[in-house]
Amino acid sequence: MRLFWKFFCSMVLIAALTCSVGGFLLIDQQFDTALNREVSALYEENDMLRYAIGAKASAYPVITWDELGHIAQTISIQTSRGAVPFRISNQEGTTVGDGKDFPVEQMSLVQSLKTEERGWMIEEARNGHIYLHAATPIATEDGGLFLENCRDVTELYQTRSEQYRSFTYLMIGMVLVLGALIYLLTAVLLKPLKRLSAATRQMAAGTAVEVRVPEDRQDELGELSKDFNTMAEQLERQMQELKDASRRQEDFIASFAHEIKTPLTSIIGYADLMQSRPVTPEQRQIYLGYIFNEGRRLERLSRKLLDLIVVKKQTFQMRATQMDSFLTRVGGALHPTLEQADIELVVRAEPIAVWMEADLLETMCLNLVDNARKALAHRKDGRILLEGYQEEEDWVIRVSDNGRGIPPEELSRVTEAFYMVDKSRARAQGGAGLGLALCQRIADIHGGTLSIESMVGHGTCVTVRWKGEGEHAAN
Repeated sequence: MRLFWKFFCSMVLIAALTCSVGGFLLIDQQFDTALNREVSALYEENDMLRYAIGAKASAYPVITWDELGHIAQTISIQTSRGAVPFRISNQEGTTVGDGKDFPVEQMSLVQSLKTEERGWMIEEARNGHIYLHAATPIATEDGGLFLENCRDVTELYQTRSEQYRSFTYLMIGMVLVLGALIYLLTAVLLKPLKRLSAATRQMAAGTAVEVRVPEDRQDELGELSKDFNTMAEQLERQMQELKDASRRQEDFIASFAHEIKTPLTSIIGYADLMQSRPVTPEQRQIYLGYIFNEGRRLERLSRKLLDLIVVKKQTFQMRATQMDSFLTRVGGALHPTLEQADIELVVRAEPIAVWMEADLLETMCLNLVDNARKALAHRKDGRILLEGYQEEEDWVIRVSDNGRGIPPEELSRVTEAFYMVDKSRARAQGGAGLGLALCQRIADIHGGTLSIESMVGHGTCVTVRWKGEGEHAAN
């Protein structure tokens, strides 16, 4: 059963049961109150009869059953309902005397009472009327008798039956009206759930991940709508990330296949030439040079890939390292290559102790400076600045150059594996597009960030910043 109908039926059932129980209890309470009044009037009439009989009996020196029977014939108590019917009988059920036709024939009440006990009960006569029947004891010389009287309460029971019937009809009408109101109320209350359900189905079908629901309610359903929208935003973001990851994976595979295809084609081609036709010593030397260079290119590619895989899988231990001596050592290792390329390298480092994995950060610095060297190719006034310092609570390593720069639309992808802004120039300079991907992973290992600022024609600045207090391991 749908939630709408569960909610609707539950509310109608609860309302109907509550009103019904309350109404019937009220009718029964009114009936009991009226019945108690009739019982009180019944006993009052019985007392009046006892008083009248006692007044008559006072004229006799001794009261016997026969005398009581004679007295009963002369007594009549009148009320608004007419003469009160009564009789005098013994406990065996024998009538000694009565004042008028007594409508109740049963003697069960008298037989159930003790000699000095009075009581009452409800009796149904042959004429279909319902009577209150009371009996009280009377002492005589011949033994104990009971004075019985009755009071017609048929109208009281009829009134209750009519009230039951009227209330039943009223309840049927109320349930119909209440059902219509609850139906409308339920539809209004559950409308946000229908919107949520429709939006969820669209998201599940993948046709509208960007779907959102209104947040115009200030109740639990409004909070649920807000939570749904938050979930939808997170899901949309994650799906976009998955798409980006899938695209990067496809680009990685395509780039990897392309990167190894070119050198393998050259190696196989020149080797086939050497095998299939006679070559001169000069040609052999040229062909072997091509094979050697392409083999070295494959070696560099495999080494870069290996570094990237090892960095992802291995656990590293951080140690305190002096920033100034560390960067001075890195600059010294790069100095011959940069001097040969007529590029100036400036190292600036503060004498501070930094928690780092020195081998990883050295690899990162070498890759960043090498990228800067490639950006400065064919420039006469090439300059690279390698800095290390503390900025508030962060440790920072920055590599900046005055090279050709990176176009803004390329900045978000330069850290992807095999991605190269200028593929032909990068391959000519021995690049494979893995350096910045490796640097990004090293920054992640240190719990830091790698950011790139660049302007075409003015240069690039790569900043790595991280925090670290105490010796810890990073994955």
